[in-house]
Amino acid sequence: MDEIEGVAAFMQREKLTLVTAESCTAGLIAAMLADVAGAGQLLDCAFVVYSPQAKQRLLGVSQATMTANNLTSEPVAIEMALGAASNSPATIAVSNTGVTDDTDDNIPAGTQCFAWVFRNNPDGRPRIYAETVRFSGDRLAIRKQSATHALLRIMHYHQPSQP
Repeated sequence: MDEIEGVAAFMQREKLTLVTAESCTAGLIAAMLADVAGAGQLLDCAFVVYSPQAKQRLLGVSQATMTANNLTSEPVAIEMALGAASNSPATIAVSNTGVTDDTDDNIPAGTQCFAWVFRNNPDGRPRIYAETVRFSGDRLAIRKQSATHALLRIMHYHQPSQP
């Protein structure tokens, strides 16, 4: 069983469903999960929000957050994940935003920011996690590493809900 199949099996056991908010990965997180048999039970929907305007329009990311923190930032990733969560019944929202090449003098190529929002808590409040990782390789390699990382970290951050 490959690692993404392992994530899918984990999600099935835990009765988890996913919504994604993807910028740099451009839908690859959802596509990787969709490649696994039975993904229809696991994946609600995916928002591909490449432009700043799409992040605002579809997910409610604030201009102030983008201006203060840069598009490649954990605060933007968190607002993306929260926006996706508010537009889906899924129990988990994962987001990604980043750069694959030298398009920003302030951010090294391969820098990727992620956020995970878990809504399966007994108290009803979401648990939010964010992290920044730097990958190497060409554009496609960085995007694939990012999508894999986003899915694998679901198992790391998940905490089962109490009965």
